[in-house]
Order: sequence, then structure tokens, then C-alpha cells
Amino acid sequence: MQFPQNTAPKCRMHSCFDIYRCRFNENSLISVYVYPYSTFLNEKGRTLNLKPISVHFDEMLTAIKESSYYTDDKDKACIIIPPLDILNQNGMDLKATAQALAALETWKYSGQNHLIFNMLPGGPPDFNSILDVPLGKAIQAGGSMSTQTYRPGFDVSIPVFNALTVKHRAAPRNRQSKWQVISTQVNIHEEFRKSVDKLASKSHEYLVLGLCPKPHTVSKRCRGKKMYDYPHIMQRATFCLVIRGARLGQTALLDSLMMGCIPIVVSDDYILPFSEVLDWKRAAVVVSENEIDRIPLILKDYSQNQIKDMRLQGKFMWENYFSSMGKIALTTLRVINDRVYKHHACMYEDWNAPYLTSKGDTSSSVGPSLFLPLIPPRSQGFTAVVLSYDRVDMMFKVLRKIADTPSLAKIVVVWNNVKKAPPSVSKWPKLPKPVKVIQAKRNRLSNRFYPYSEIETEAILAIDDDILMLSTDELEFGFEAWREFPDRLVGFPGRIHLYDNASKLKYDSEWTNDVSMVLTGVAFHHKYFSHLFTYMMPYHVRSWVDSHMNCEDIAMNFMIANY
Repeated sequence: MQFPQNTAPKCRMHSCFDIYRCRFNENSLISVYVYPYSTFLNEKGRTLNLKPISVHFDEMLTAIKESSYYTDDKDKACIIIPPLDILNQNGMDLKATAQALAALETWKYSGQNHLIFNMLPGGPPDFNSILDVPLGKAIQAGGSMSTQTYRPGFDVSIPVFNALTVKHRAAPRNRQSKWQVISTQVNIHEEFRKSVDKLASKSHEYLVLGLCPKPHTVSKRCRGKKMYDYPHIMQRATFCLVIRGARLGQTALLDSLMMGCIPIVVSDDYILPFSEVLDWKRAAVVVSENEIDRIPLILKDYSQNQIKDMRLQGKFMWENYFSSMGKIALTTLRVINDRVYKHHACMYEDWNAPYLTSKGDTSSSVGPSLFLPLIPPRSQGFTAVVLSYDRVDMMFKVLRKIADTPSLAKIVVVWNNVKKAPPSVSKWPKLPKPVKVIQAKRNRLSNRFYPYSEIETEAILAIDDDILMLSTDELEFGFEAWREFPDRLVGFPGRIHLYDNASKLKYDSEWTNDVSMVLTGVAFHHKYFSHLFTYMMPYHVRSWVDSHMNCEDIAMNFMIANY
């Protein structure tokens, strides 16, 4: 009896996936073959000791068979799913499972184009983050993926589903949070438990629950002698802790989303479910393991409107991707489908519903730039957004200079100094245009591109607090030019990016006849791009800009050019 090759750690779609099996079709859908359930024999003709098919795995396969992805022809299938329930490694005969996989007719190319679902990988004492079965070149849809084992763009991170708590779900009700933070997990490490208990000892708004006296039940949690219904108790909190246990993935993540509680995820190296397409920062708070004691300070940055929107986004994610095993399976296929048919892939907003707000409508956001009017109405004018830190005298000079621009409607000053308050009202110059001062909660360079509600015009002039060389006529000319090209960045300082002789990307400020970028130190852009920069820009790009306090203009140029 043969065994599969070891799991290939460097697999990517271009190296371990046969794209030619995914034939073109008018619907741009991958075809998925599901093996029928069957008995596997070893070399002695004896039945292999495999785990019986669970209701949960059967639900996944049934959803796939009833979907538009399904095909009954394995020779024409793009993706093949083995008839083995490998969702839970606990109690699994690893050798027998490996033998059964190798015996599949289609496994002959090291499992290429096969998809394996597993939610609970590893076993004691190490609890590896991937299945302890050699899988060759097969794609893993895993529930405890870590940055060390996850193969980007190849594997798919899925959640750990808790069918027991879903059965106990109560009908939604009007929320009245009694606690700010609740911890309901019973399997977290003792060191984490001590840290959480310490938080609870300092605030009555923190509730830490544990196992109830025997007999233990999944639907109860206790604090001392007081018993609470689980998961219903999560409805009484604003935030719910989701801390790693022996495995990175925890059922508490989906339980909190299900009950409308915002997850605080404390699990270093954990790849959040479907994070390839889902923007988790809009539905959860992610905290590193060594910053548990800072959670109260971190939560202070979240306004009531943000909390409402995060709950709404969490509800959207739960209902669309996580509420059943079938939806988890179909979402996994949808992610792979986007990789195969890139020209037909879903956009960020398709996955994340970016314009849905706590008000329940989409009217507060503008549509894609493709549908902007060719020339915005002159009457609205533009809003000047001035980012400042501590150069008060210089900033006042800039305000006096731009205030006389005819089309200027309002000035918004973003005060980025969190350690020092902005000047008092009596010290500000008297100007012919209204001025609104916004004190930032954090010193971030990206604050200049935040879509503040105080900005009521379509046009925004981003301007530094030391730009004094431009006249009001030049600013007015810049605005008129922007009115003709509202889907572009229109400004004054130009730059060029190109490849040098060593084929490395070069950014240059030399005065040449070629210009490919506009610096945002003084530039006009549509407010739509502020929404894009804040909500759709890849998180690692915006995070790099904020941590290095540089290159926000390069990020904005690339974003506008590529959206």
C-alpha cells in the first residue's frame, strides 16, 4: 500500500496546482467532483480503520453537490474532494487515512487539485497547526492555520465551527450590554487565564467565566456559584475574548459573531478565516498575546458608531459565510474560484459590503469613481484638509493664505499631536471661511485621508501646514483642473517612478518632462478616494505608512491608479 508524499511546504497555485484542469466556461465557475462514500482496504484486504462520516462533513459535501460548482465527472473536475472525514484529527488513524488518500485514483500526481477540509489539526503534545497526515500538493482548508504553515494564495483558512452552540442559539433581541468584555472560554492557557482574571479584578465591566461543577455541559458557564447560559451570555457584552488554546483556531470566534459580540482575537500567528478576502479589522479587534493587559486602553479608541458598524459587519460575515458547514464549504470554493478566474473575481466590496453602515443604508458613501459626474458642480467648492502637528505659526500662515481662494468652502485642520492640545479658540486667526479642528486620537499619517463627516464637498484639497509658495489663483486653477478630471489626483509637486538599470523600482524627484505621481502635500482628490484609502487599502500598506510616517503619497497614487 502506498502513502502520500509529505506535504509540500512551498506550494503555490502556480507550482502545485494544475490550472489546465479548470476549463473555460461561460459562468467562470470551477467544477468540483466529490467522491462517493466507499470502503477502503489495506494490502491484506482488510478494511482500513477510518473515522465514520460525521453529520457536519456530510453537510459540507451535500452543499457542494447541490451547488453550481458540482460535476459528476472526475476527469473534467478542477477540484476533487476525497470521501474521507478529516475534519477532526482527534481519534484519527493517521496511517490508515494516508493509505486511503494514496489509494484514490486521482491522487497519482501527489494529490494535485485535491481539497482537504480540516478544522481541528494536530494532537498532543505539540498540536501542530496543520493536519499530521502527508498531503503532498493538496490544498488544505484548515481551521488553525498559522503564519508558519499557511501557504499564501494556496491554502484556505477556515473557521472552527461549533454545531452544539448553534443549536442553542436564541432569537436576536435588543442589546443591552451589561459588561464591556466577557471571557467564556474554558480551554485557555493558565498564563492567559491569570492575565484575564487580573483585568476583571480591576473593573466590574469585565466578566470571566469558566466550567461549571460537574456534570459539565456545553450550554453553561459559571462564575463562582452563579450559572450563565452559553452562548446567550455573549449577547450581554460589547466585546468577547477569543484567546488561543492548544490550537490557534477557537470556536469562540464564531460563537461571538453569532451572538453579536465583537471578538477580541488574542492568537499570535493565527490566520483568521478567509482573511484573503475578508477585512477582519472591520468586525474584530486583534491584540497580540503580550498586550492583553493593554486591552482596556485599546478599547477606548472605539467610538459607539464604530462599535455599531463592527457589530453590523460581524452579523454580515456570520450570515453570509459562517452560519453553517455548508456555507463554510461554499465560501472556500468561492475563494479558490476567485484565484482561478481572476478576471471574474469578486471585489473587496462584494466580500465585505463596505457601504453598509450602522444606519442600515448605503447613502452615506459615494459610488465607484467610474460613475462620478464628468464635471462636479462648481457651487460645492472644495474642503481644505490641513494636517498639522506643532507648527502653529506656520499653520496659521497657511490658513490665512488659502482662506481667500474663491472656491474654498471649509477648512478642516487635523491636529495630529496627541500629547498637546491644539491652540485655544482665541489664538486662531479670523478667517472668511469656516474652520473645523479635529484632534486625532493617534498620531497617524493616514489621518489626512480619513473621510471625516465634516467634509461635505466632493473635492478635497490635502495640504501640508508649511505650503506657502502657492497663490490663491494657483489653487483656484488647480481646483478648476480637478473639476475636469475628478477621478484623478490633481496637484502641483510632481514625481516620477521607474525601473533603474538594475531593474529596481526607483522614485525620483528630478525635474524632467516625465511625471507619473503627484505628491499629496498639496493635491486635490475626490472624497471617494478617502473612503478607499481608509476602508479598502490593504491593511499592511496603511500600517506601513503609519509606522514609518512616510510614503502616504505613493500609496495614494498607486491606489488611485489601480482601482
